[in-house]
Amino acid sequence: MWYGSNSLSYQNFYNNTVLPSTADISNWWNSAYSQIYAANAIIEGVAGSTKLAQADKDQLTGEAKFVRGLLHFYLLQLYGDIPYITSTDYKVNISVHRMPSAEVYSHSIEDIRAACELLPEAYPTGGRVRPNFYAAKALLARIYLYNGTWAEAADNASAVLNNTEIYIWQDDLSKIFLKESRTAIWQLMPRTATRNTDEGATFIFSSGPPPLVALSEGLVNAFENGDLRKTNWVKGVTNGTTTWYHAYKYKKSRTSTPAQEYPIVLRLAEQYLIRAEARAQQGELIGAKEDLNKIRNTAGLADTEAMTQAEILDAILKERRVEFFTEYGHRFFDLKRNGKLDDFLLGTKPDWNSTDRLLPIPQSEINLNPNIAPQNPGY
Repeated sequence: MWYGSNSLSYQNFYNNTVLPSTADISNWWNSAYSQIYAANAIIEGVAGSTKLAQADKDQLTGEAKFVRGLLHFYLLQLYGDIPYITSTDYKVNISVHRMPSAEVYSHSIEDIRAACELLPEAYPTGGRVRPNFYAAKALLARIYLYNGTWAEAADNASAVLNNTEIYIWQDDLSKIFLKESRTAIWQLMPRTATRNTDEGATFIFSSGPPPLVALSEGLVNAFENGDLRKTNWVKGVTNGTTTWYHAYKYKKSRTSTPAQEYPIVLRLAEQYLIRAEARAQQGELIGAKEDLNKIRNTAGLADTEAMTQAEILDAILKERRVEFFTEYGHRFFDLKRNGKLDDFLLGTKPDWNSTDRLLPIPQSEINLNPNIAPQNPGY
């Protein structure tokens, strides 16, 4: 729920009033493609190097392909059909076309599979801020899930879950989002040594009404009685008459010496729920329920009562809602890929239209390259 100033651009997303000319739309697009260009420059530069050791070449190329696949995957979720850029040649890039989603998925999978072949199993530095083989496998499991390739999604999730030396399940929910968490697969390092997460700085507030955002009543009420995630990951703030709730996965809203929390992009719980969903889609209902119950039991809940395939898939979707809220768009993308956005948002989100499932392509980009027209529906 949005409580911020009308002058802040994020209100446009809450009210569904974004336009092809909205600055954030082009900023996100340009930022992503700028990073993709950098990844391509690394791949090309490393390939042409005669000085780098082969192990370093593999590491750097694997990381760059991981980043390239990741960024295109997120661009696809936000904008729909997009160009997949694999060159730094401006003469080529200036006239690229948007690719159908199936082709974007195929290229992303190709990049992440290549990363799997190049990256080592061990993390190359302290912490988990540079991707390793298992980070690539975890991302690959997610992409296969979104693409509906169930067997491959389950297999790649299992590759991560079976490594119980690097990844150790944590029953204490208060420790999941610490930078030393053994359930973290890939984290981002904050920009300074004393800075904690942008999530903490954005979501946490100490008095009401909230300065920016608060959790919706629908989310707060979605937790079952006794769910320890609500106790550990949600915090109420009251002014005596009204209570608002904020995400409390990350506990630090300010700096600390040293930083105690790193933003987690990939974590172990997602792999269990990826495998649960992929198994259920293939009719492996017992295994699907085992994975689902792993998450539920850690949250202090009893085993699921779901029995049929449809019931189990619904239970997994509900579990993902209370497990991944405020984490990199999981909920929005889950509803979209399951065809349920209108079911949950129509009539509850301001001015929601079915076409709001995608952001508009920045008008400035269409002006520069008419090949990426037409504009997305609704804009």
